[in-house]
Amino acid sequence: MPSSDTIIYVPRDAAALSVGADGVATVISDEAALRKMPVRVVRNGSRGLLWLEPLVEVATPSGRVAYGPVRAADVPSLFDAGFLEGKAHPLGHGPTEEIPAYKRQTRLTFARCGVIDPLSIADYKAHGGFAGLAAALRRGPAEIVAEVMESGLRGRGGAGFPAGIKWKTVSETAAEQKYLCCNADEGDSGTFADRMLMEGDPNTLIEGMVIAALATGATKGFIYLRSEYPHAIETMRSAIAGAAKAGYLGPDIAGSGRALELEIRVGAGSYICGEETSMLESLEGKRGMVRAKPPIPALKGLFGRPTLVNNVLTFAAVPWILAHGGAAYKALGIGRSSGTQPFQLGGNVARGGLFELPFGVTLGTLVEDIGGGTRSGRPVRAVQVGGPLGAYLPVSRFDLPLDYEAFAAAGAMVGHGGVVVFDDTVDMAVQARFAMEFCAIESCGKCTPCRIGSTRGAEVIERIRRGEGAEKNLRILNDLCEIMRDGSLCALGGLTPMPVKSALDHFPEDFAPAARRTGS
Repeated sequence: MPSSDTIIYVPRDAAALSVGADGVATVISDEAALRKMPVRVVRNGSRGLLWLEPLVEVATPSGRVAYGPVRAADVPSLFDAGFLEGKAHPLGHGPTEEIPAYKRQTRLTFARCGVIDPLSIADYKAHGGFAGLAAALRRGPAEIVAEVMESGLRGRGGAGFPAGIKWKTVSETAAEQKYLCCNADEGDSGTFADRMLMEGDPNTLIEGMVIAALATGATKGFIYLRSEYPHAIETMRSAIAGAAKAGYLGPDIAGSGRALELEIRVGAGSYICGEETSMLESLEGKRGMVRAKPPIPALKGLFGRPTLVNNVLTFAAVPWILAHGGAAYKALGIGRSSGTQPFQLGGNVARGGLFELPFGVTLGTLVEDIGGGTRSGRPVRAVQVGGPLGAYLPVSRFDLPLDYEAFAAAGAMVGHGGVVVFDDTVDMAVQARFAMEFCAIESCGKCTPCRIGSTRGAEVIERIRRGEGAEKNLRILNDLCEIMRDGSLCALGGLTPMPVKSALDHFPEDFAPAARRTGS
């Protein structure tokens, strides 16, 4: 029997909770008490190996040992097998960091996620937290901005715009009040990296935003979080309170005399509010609708003030960059796609989850080698990368490296890093119709190409599927896509043609009158 309390980690991540993690944690505590074995259960974040959730880890003298997926009914047998000492069990995977899908990753942004107690400042600092902030406090605003620019960091929200340019613009714009806005309205299908980080390592986001405040002169920050993420909302609010109590937020950040207040704002679940100007409208208490640009938010954003808008993963990458240097970050990746990207693998896939890898890994490596192919066991037919507005790619493009430029050249986009897998039963005409229907539902209605084009597009695709004037309707569909791409005010309407056109280009047989695939 262990001489002191054995630490057992059971995730509090929403994905783990959905498959019974709370019940597993309760039964572990009860079983340990029944057997008079001293244990301490820590509710950590997820390691991202979602097919193994709930993934229970036991701290042993030689490191943490993983067991999963663990159900409440499995707990007595784990104790019987001696899992408190890391002994073998049918659910055992050995040392957590030796699990193949985890070991091959390069974890920078997610280095602590699943490792620490998300709300413990002491645990965060013990694992390198606030080292980036300490480095930033030794430098002036221009030096911090220069480090971010040197890193080559690009916006991880999907657009891939160089982060350093935004930071520099806000920093050099004079104003009595400047703002930070973190866009955490993660609405793309197949994406969950923002949620995982906020639930599993919220202080990384806070630290990144504090560094951004030092660089730009902003003193007020907002995290715009979607209402569908109740656990992330609760965790972020607790983390902000903890950081303020520890002196990392408030009127005197770490004794520097600089100030930053952070506030959570909860959105109502509108997809369009993932677009930065719609988010700003919502933050101002208005209906979420796209603003025409210019002016850009960096010059005239929230309440007409200079505003730095970045995604969760963009802010969260900054602490590592300041702690280790922009050059070290830039050394990872490929071409102009610097650093790492947390790729999120979902859909019909054997091993779904989050995998942080340097840019440049091929799509086939991610789907087949790391993801293990389809969960159904049938052949992969299509993969959608970049959310509901991303392109559908066939297996013949699995040699495509995951980087911004290579994907753009292929008529696709990396986006927020979501990758959704489909097997050979998928009807690509149905998927194309879904893209148009999604746009029609989520459009803010401000511009005609998006509002009307998407509705007409869904109707045209349905006529094609019924075999009604297929040749004529295909011409109409292509014209609609061109109008939406060139005439829409924002990326929702402008990018909706991407999944439609990619389905037409790569899977034309599904649009042929003779096609008899089923779908709804």
